[in-house]
Amino acid sequence: MFLVAAQHSGFRDVSVKINGKNTAAAIAFIKSTWDSVYPDYPFEYQFLDDHFNDVYKADNQVSQIVGILAGLAIFISCLGLFGLASHSAEKRVKEIGVRKVLGASVQNITLMLSGNFLKLVLLANLIAWPFAWYGVYKWLQTYAFRIDIQWWIFVIAGLASIMIAFCTVSLQSVKAAIANPVKSLRSE
Repeated sequence: MFLVAAQHSGFRDVSVKINGKNTAAAIAFIKSTWDSVYPDYPFEYQFLDDHFNDVYKADNQVSQIVGILAGLAIFISCLGLFGLASHSAEKRVKEIGVRKVLGASVQNITLMLSGNFLKLVLLANLIAWPFAWYGVYKWLQTYAFRIDIQWWIFVIAGLASIMIAFCTVSLQSVKAAIANPVKSLRSE
């Protein structure tokens, strides 16, 4: 089977479906036929999967760049969050000492210090989801075949961001929670 795209009253592109079992013989036959019909035009061919790879090469490169930049943004965000948690724990060192003396566990203190940060991360997710949905929706409209954006993708992304924030903040929170309360209360 073959399809011909006419351009300016002449043939420019011909799409041919061949059996993949004997590709070399099929290409040789097509070349000899082309040379006998259009001797003035050189025979050039390209497989459809190679053509699709060329077409989507830019998308793959953009995807890789966005992935690298997203990883860098997450790393920088974690550094900022770690610094903020460290500052918060330092400002509340006496409160943490009093809570430990009164019987608070390391888990309770960690959850107390991490809770505020996790609420902010959840709020940021709720604000970002509509914008992310709109951006992905518009981007997917540029493709011939589209998929629908599922809600659970945003939930998984939100849970991942909460887990990353919790791991980042909990490092500093646990460090503050296991500190000796005598040192923090000695100045009183």
